[in-house]
Amino acid sequence: LVIYFQNVKSYNAGMLTALSNRIGDVALLLAIAWMLNYGSWNYIFYLDMMKNNIEMMIIGGLVMLAAMTKSAQVPFSSWLPAAMAAPTPVSALVHSSTLVTAGVYLLIRFNDVLMNWWMAQFLLLVSGLTMFMAGLGANFEFDLKKIIALSTLSQLGLMMSILSMGFYKLAFFHLLTHALFKALLFMCAGSIIHNMKNSQDIRMMGSLSMSMPLTCSCFNVANLALCGMPFLAGFYSKDLILEMVMLSYVNVFSFFLFFFSTG
Repeated sequence: LVIYFQNVKSYNAGMLTALSNRIGDVALLLAIAWMLNYGSWNYIFYLDMMKNNIEMMIIGGLVMLAAMTKSAQVPFSSWLPAAMAAPTPVSALVHSSTLVTAGVYLLIRFNDVLMNWWMAQFLLLVSGLTMFMAGLGANFEFDLKKIIALSTLSQLGLMMSILSMGFYKLAFFHLLTHALFKALLFMCAGSIIHNMKNSQDIRMMGSLSMSMPLTCSCFNVANLALCGMPFLAGFYSKDLILEMVMLSYVNVFSFFLFFFSTG
């Protein structure tokens, strides 16, 4: 679906998406094949028993690599803004709320293996840098869909980093609220792009609140909910995450990354 529109930009984006996700697919297949040694793939019963097992650590490392590519963390994060060459409904369903949160969900399932090892600290650093880079890069972007994609990347970094600190239920809660409002944001963006005669440049868009009041109202509500406006749904997940960061034992660098990225 990334190469749905047949031009050079879409072909390059599709090639980048395919090759980046190949790494995660290979890591996932290796983890599945290695888990065959345990006699079953019903890993949810094994996690407590095999926390200190070196094979389970290798499986956990492979699963973390797969989740970092699927969920577009920092070495592999370039494919998510490039995949915005897809049509907007595809972006609304796949690249905002479902496909890119599969890695987060996988790590929520494997969170016991992740915790008592250096992987969690590494993941905290990488996802904090992802959150920082996406939030900083979205300020200098002119393409409407790429701005929303970078916002998705920032929220994914937030979920991954709070997950690597051990609060997996908060990560899942934020995944759900983010999925709903980010899909709404993409639908409003698709409506705006359609009414702009397929121009995605935000420098061409002005006084939309006069010409499209309902779309802009929904856009504003979704945007404020993702920003963490008080008494909207994103507030309850995002500010709970930040409160847990403040109550936890993190160093100054992680603290700065969290709060500067959120700002």
